[in-house]
Amino acid sequence: MRIKPKSPREAIQPDRAPEPPARSRHARNPIVILINLVLSSAVLAVLAIGAGLYWGKAEFEAPGPLKTDTTVIIASGSGLSIISDTLEANDVIDNAWVFSLGVRAYKNAGRLKAGEYAFTAGTSMRQVMTDLVEGNAVTHAVTVPEGWTVAQTVARLRENPILVGDLTDIPPEGAILPETYTFTRGTSRQQILDQMKAAQEKLLGEIWQRRSEGLPIETPEQLVILASIVEKETARADERTRVAGVFVNRLNRNMPLQSDPTILYGLYGGEAWTRDRSAITRSELDRQTPYNTYQIRGLPPGPIGNPGRAAMEAVANPSRTKDLYFVADGTGGHVFAETYEQHQANVRKWREIERTLREAERANGNGAAATAN
Repeated sequence: MRIKPKSPREAIQPDRAPEPPARSRHARNPIVILINLVLSSAVLAVLAIGAGLYWGKAEFEAPGPLKTDTTVIIASGSGLSIISDTLEANDVIDNAWVFSLGVRAYKNAGRLKAGEYAFTAGTSMRQVMTDLVEGNAVTHAVTVPEGWTVAQTVARLRENPILVGDLTDIPPEGAILPETYTFTRGTSRQQILDQMKAAQEKLLGEIWQRRSEGLPIETPEQLVILASIVEKETARADERTRVAGVFVNRLNRNMPLQSDPTILYGLYGGEAWTRDRSAITRSELDRQTPYNTYQIRGLPPGPIGNPGRAAMEAVANPSRTKDLYFVADGTGGHVFAETYEQHQANVRKWREIERTLREAERANGNGAAATAN
């Protein structure tokens, strides 16, 4: 049987593809569109902030633009903005805005300290911040030599170009501790002087508690008086306790101390040690003052300078000796004696040395001499 072919109109047609699903009504909702936009923006913002923080942190910790070491003064009362601009103006940092943000990020905006700061080449912003927060400012120093008077000390403080302000409360003689004191720019002269006074009070209290028993000294003030005399009589550490022992023995026997430096202080006060004096004249020795220990017995009414720690320690714990006299030996030290006869022999030897020194100094065009006790 033959099958009759279908007509062209009846040719097999491909199946029709299904229609795509209708778009959800939620997707077309404006609220959904807005939420998608906000979320997308938030993601982009987070990415941008993260990138900014990464860049800022890298900049904050990277080596700075400073080519050579430099010193910058941060004025007292400066805020973060002024400090940042000052650092940028001095090429310590290259971006004041980044520095300010970094300082705020570390919550240090109110902790930066004024002062004089030394920055090394290439210092990072983070290190700059650390220095300012910790107050690693440049320190200066002023030294008061042992035995100096208050007048000499005041003059040194007033001459110092770094310290500021004038002195309004000057302590009495013997009330400050000779020492080296460090300070930062902006420190006042009165602050340093007050520090010297506080240091003396503290040290004197400690030494007084450690003093030997049986000393002919009744108060800490008297210890300072005698220590100031010991300080001016010898600069040698190995002699201080022995010189102190001589004066203690004399006080116990009610003998005059016969200390030449007391004569000078009685005549010239705090200016005594600024004078170029090599010997005491007979007229000076004979002039009566409350400090002339050739004419008074016991201690003078006050110190003749500000003794150092070693001199005060020597008086508090003097050598146990029978010595009553000492005289220069020509080498910067002294020779000691228990009796007046021994002392006179030592004085004669010293006079010979003194005469030789004087002749040599005359030959050199100078004049210098020393006296005996």
